[in-house]
Amino acid sequence: MTLGLLKEPTGENRVALLPESVKALIALKVDVHIESEAGAHSFANDANYEAAGAKIVNRQAVLACEVIVGINPPSTKEIEALKANQVLICVFQPLSNKTLIEQFMAQSVTTFSLDNIPRTTRAQAMDVLSSMATVAGYKAVLLAANHSPRFFPMFMTAAGSIIPSKVLILGAGVAGLQAIATARRLGAVVEVFDVRAAAEEEVKSLGAKFVKVEGAKDEATAGGYAVEQSAEYMAKQKALVQEHATKANIIITTAQIPGRKAPVLITDETIQKMQQGSVIIDLAASTGGNCEGTEDNKTVVKHGVTIIGDSNLASTLPMDASKMFGKNVVNFLKLIINNNGQLHLNFEDDIVVNTCVTHNNEVVSERIKNILFKTEIA
Repeated sequence: MTLGLLKEPTGENRVALLPESVKALIALKVDVHIESEAGAHSFANDANYEAAGAKIVNRQAVLACEVIVGINPPSTKEIEALKANQVLICVFQPLSNKTLIEQFMAQSVTTFSLDNIPRTTRAQAMDVLSSMATVAGYKAVLLAANHSPRFFPMFMTAAGSIIPSKVLILGAGVAGLQAIATARRLGAVVEVFDVRAAAEEEVKSLGAKFVKVEGAKDEATAGGYAVEQSAEYMAKQKALVQEHATKANIIITTAQIPGRKAPVLITDETIQKMQQGSVIIDLAASTGGNCEGTEDNKTVVKHGVTIIGDSNLASTLPMDASKMFGKNVVNFLKLIINNNGQLHLNFEDDIVVNTCVTHNNEVVSERIKNILFKTEIA
């Protein structure tokens, strides 16, 4: 089997496979072709890949490989040139890209979306969303500290005492938990909201206070993903969030629902009541943001509050982010490569079938069928 690694577009510093991951694939008897300078922004040069056993080629050669791997998908024009039965493995955000999925079906391209890997114990070693959320949660706190006009920890000085910053984190998923741990290490007082009752124990174990909103919809049937809440719950949440937000110096928002616009948790009214100099880091910026006034990939100031919208903080730590992403990719590839280094798509495997978006002109993932094509199927 020949596997090709794509160079990411401008603005993306990560790469899907570092040389160490390539070496693991070579050991599986896979021929690996790397687009020239694919790892340049992750501090891995072509010589490093060649030393790992890969062959450096141009982009056209990568796009001709049996299996193509990347973080971001190729351009529309490049996808149109793919042949039937080629395998494309990227982060497609399929629930927001119906047109792209229809194009894959029309061309009979087999696609696996790494952000559709099920949130199960067995799949944890392949979960790129969790890996990248770990990076984002960590970096969000450092970004907030850099923009805040206040210290994070408490100080006792000859000039008097400095009280610690108050950090409010909305969402205790992987990004939220890493943000809690980082903010606590910097000495901040941390409060956390999450719709999942199960998150309370984890939040408290990290030294933060869990602020509970009663009446949340059970997420047990959502496969580990967030679910949309009722209007009544959202109203109660809004009131409680505003109460705590007005006392916070830093707010980090992480709430996203796959395939839907991010819920607005911080309204303009709340921002007006916040303390001057406060900072909001909105990690849901690419899907509309959890904060009114958020602009993706921009920093804006409203009512004296700095609002930073950034959904790709993982790209700002490209070495370790790429290392984590690559290990996830290799672990997934092991499920579809046989002992002879050949492609073997085992659709009896729950991870393979649930991660697969399209195959043989059809949508494979039941989750994508039910959410995106439910009306058409009915």
